[in-house]
Amino acid sequence: MTFMKSLLAAVAVTAMMTGQVAAASRIKDIADFEGVRENQLIGYGLVVGLQGTGDSLRNAPFTRQSLTAMLERLGVTTRDLNLNTKNVAAVMVTANLPAFSNQGARIDVTVSALGDSKSLAGGQLLVTPLVGADQQVYAVAQGAIAIGGFSASGSSGSSVTQGVPTAGRIASGGLIERELHFDLANQRELRLALRNPDFTTARRMADAINAAIGSQVARPANPGSVAVTRPESFQGDMVELLTRIENLPIDPDLPAKIVIDETSGIVVMGENVRVSTVAIAQGALTISVSEQPQVSQPAPLSEGQTVVVPNSSVSVEQGQGGLAMVRGGVPLKDLVDGLNALGVSPRDMISILQALKSAGAIQAEIEVM
Repeated sequence: MTFMKSLLAAVAVTAMMTGQVAAASRIKDIADFEGVRENQLIGYGLVVGLQGTGDSLRNAPFTRQSLTAMLERLGVTTRDLNLNTKNVAAVMVTANLPAFSNQGARIDVTVSALGDSKSLAGGQLLVTPLVGADQQVYAVAQGAIAIGGFSASGSSGSSVTQGVPTAGRIASGGLIERELHFDLANQRELRLALRNPDFTTARRMADAINAAIGSQVARPANPGSVAVTRPESFQGDMVELLTRIENLPIDPDLPAKIVIDETSGIVVMGENVRVSTVAIAQGALTISVSEQPQVSQPAPLSEGQTVVVPNSSVSVEQGQGGLAMVRGGVPLKDLVDGLNALGVSPRDMISILQALKSAGAIQAEIEVM
């Protein structure tokens, strides 16, 4: 009941918002600039200094091989010896290399256990090269790991775990060694990639840029991108041009779409959803079966036995479902009011929306997650 009230309250707020004029969004908030992007890095390393919560070398042969190879590079020969430490863990290290990062800058890295380690608390990541998709080293990670969980166990087998103790982060633990060169300033043409491709939004974006610059410098190449060309008469480079257009307000156009999450019962409807004139009826049939067993006692001085006699009670309750009229071409607020007038639950609302789509009475795309 609490969930249904919260959902209906959220839908009511959405319905009230549709009556207001949609707030304009900046270009930088609805589009990405070509070449201005992050790059993903990955590496394999070792974490040392664990308090007996590391990998079991017998069950994690890759940890044994990595430990042996690392010690040999440091001049310690341990090959063919019986290593039995549990203070070392093999980990995968990931990070994002920001656009236009300079050599020597620091980035955050994420460390995740690869073997059967129970916790990385108190661990120290050794020097780990981080490579990109081209297998080139772009950063090196090292440092103490901070985790947000813990795990504790007793000798009797009882244990308690909070959060994820086998994953953590190292703030500013990555040192950039190689830069990604992209000469943005001298570019003659650049594309803006819309995060939600749409023909109307692309046209509005191009028109707003042309009006701000005073010439036809932008054109929609397709629903997902707008090409911007730096004119010869522009006093400045591409960076200056992008600075002038990234804060321009745009009203994005949204398709008529309904998103349904059947697992949690959440329904999200866009403001452009429209329905034809329909009448909706919804009723519920509830059948309750209760068991109240009774004890049967034999007569005094008889040879009978005390037995349990079943006693079943069956009741049927028919919901008072009626017809609710929803007028055609109504906005989202009237559609929500019509569905709420039926007193339906979120689960029944999902079934009604799917039935409206099957009947061809709703002009919207329904996406089921």
